[in-house]
Amino acid sequence: MIEAKQLTKFFGDHKAVDEVSFTVEKGEILGFLGPNAAGKSTTMRMLTGYLPPSAGAAAIGGCDIVADSLNARRKMGYLPENAPVYEDMTVTGFLQFIARIRGLSGREADDAVERTIGKCFLEGVRHQMVGTLSKGFNQRVCFAQSILHDPEYLILDEPTDGLDPNQKHEVRSMIREMGRNKAIILSTHILEEVDAVCTRAIIIANGVIQADDTPKGLRARSEKDGSLVARFTVPEGSDPIPGLEGVDGVVKTEVMEQDGRKMLVRVFPVKKGDGLAVRIAGFAADQGLALESLIEETGRLDEVFRAITIKQES
Repeated sequence: MIEAKQLTKFFGDHKAVDEVSFTVEKGEILGFLGPNAAGKSTTMRMLTGYLPPSAGAAAIGGCDIVADSLNARRKMGYLPENAPVYEDMTVTGFLQFIARIRGLSGREADDAVERTIGKCFLEGVRHQMVGTLSKGFNQRVCFAQSILHDPEYLILDEPTDGLDPNQKHEVRSMIREMGRNKAIILSTHILEEVDAVCTRAIIIANGVIQADDTPKGLRARSEKDGSLVARFTVPEGSDPIPGLEGVDGVVKTEVMEQDGRKMLVRVFPVKKGDGLAVRIAGFAADQGLALESLIEETGRLDEVFRAITIKQES
């Protein structure tokens, strides 16, 4: 388990992280989200022992990151933001070097390097100097060093930064696969990554956790989640909105588009999934409205993220 207990960090008088607490169990992939300067990277650095907390504690697999730092670090793989590499080494040489640092030697080290090169699709550049790699391949090498020793716990800061769409797909698939038996935290500002990879997400703003839920649970916090979008053709001179707002179970409506007799209307329900669509269809038939489509909407993470973080900034 990865555990944060009331982690706090001051820089001078500025409190960058304020009593952050959470746990990540094996089998979980936690997305750590927040705007710039929210405290994401600072929290990651405290979890990995690269930055001492001002207060609170962190543990990796039961090992305190300060009191038992070496054992905690042995259990984890860490991909920092803008991870440093030795540019004058070949890809294979760099990974062999990392293997030795991780305590691997001989056949065990060779097998780990070969396995990781294959898993991270580095075969084509294995003999190339790291300093000559594209940003995407450089990021893959950095990712490779974090998983080389097959750690039980992974902490990844922006793991798909700089990758093209195909490379992002490959890395996300790899993270999902590893997440079956590892505890993984990944910091990202790419909300689609949370939907694609994560089983859970935390939103942090101003150094404080504002939300901790599954992606589905976060989307459900959107006002639009469960709303119905109806496309009507209405009789000349008719205004269906007052009648629509009088349908049982309707909180309010919002006219999204209107072009002559055609209208696109969002209908907000009192309660999601209570059969409102059937009642709207019945209302349309009774009023002589041509109901062309009726779609239930799903909330979007970007809407929830903005609502939470903008509220904290204001």
